[in-house]
Amino acid sequence: MPITEFADISIRGKSLTRDQCHEVLDCPDEDVMLLLHETYKIRRKYFGNRVHVQVLRNAKSGLCSEDCHYCSQSKVSEAPIEKYTLVPKDTLVQEAKKAEQIKAARFCMSTSGNRPSDTEIEELCDIISAIKTDTQLPLCASLGLLKDGQAERLKAAGLDRVNHNLNTSQRYYSQICTTHTFEERVDTITRCQAAGLEICSGGIVGQGEVNDDIIDMLLALREIKPEAIPINFLIPIDGTPFEGMDTKLSPQKCLKVLCLARLINPPCEVRAAGGWEYHMRRLQPLALYAADSIFVTGYLTTGGTSVKEVCDMIEDMGFESTIEDAGC
Repeated sequence: MPITEFADISIRGKSLTRDQCHEVLDCPDEDVMLLLHETYKIRRKYFGNRVHVQVLRNAKSGLCSEDCHYCSQSKVSEAPIEKYTLVPKDTLVQEAKKAEQIKAARFCMSTSGNRPSDTEIEELCDIISAIKTDTQLPLCASLGLLKDGQAERLKAAGLDRVNHNLNTSQRYYSQICTTHTFEERVDTITRCQAAGLEICSGGIVGQGEVNDDIIDMLLALREIKPEAIPINFLIPIDGTPFEGMDTKLSPQKCLKVLCLARLINPPCEVRAAGGWEYHMRRLQPLALYAADSIFVTGYLTTGGTSVKEVCDMIEDMGFESTIEDAGC
């Protein structure tokens, strides 16, 4: 079946076969524009020409007990990053107010560490409640693995969405982290959904995985049905176990991964997340034909493109931008 029929399959609510998924990832580079044209049909049906521009606030940095090989905040990282405990409540409230003033669509926070204590959850609930009292912004947080009752407490405090990525396939997970499992990550997502929280869940490509792992991850996300799927592209960071990783990510390969994410998960927000501009280089604008959301400055410990630069690019491409900001 030609690639030109894949968009119709997706729009009808059917899933691509594994062979068809491989066809997308193995698409000849000279046919990438055709693939983007097909993918844009789905993007336009569900999201029109809107683009969410997201800035992520790192509310706690470093000091993590996990050994995620890609992360500069992990316990096995020797990367020279700034380390600090949870940002004070007043600071986060003020940043949320600034985000609301610029008409941000959502305020997003991330904390390092993977198993927040009940005391930390209580502190986070206090912060969330304070932000909700002073703003009308939807709130998203990335908090790590959660245990019984914690998701419910966060929801009751006013949290709207949780980010918890699968990061790779179940098969490959032990190659990127050994201190927790793929199954534990799925369990946390299940807990959050049961508590009534929206889910933002995606992954990282370029970690040495093969195409079958990318396909497995995206098919697993189809089963989870998250509201948003961020696709990160590994930036090997000096001092981490993956510092010398050959990502094998060309601009065209990045576009193919975004197209497959859209084809497999048509109604979900698909985000070109960390590392997208680093790897896509001069082809950055083409990401908008598959992704309806992008990350800019404010990645957890690496830099990015400025909000103004991205908004100008979006306007030049004939799309419309809304900002999901953290006031930082």
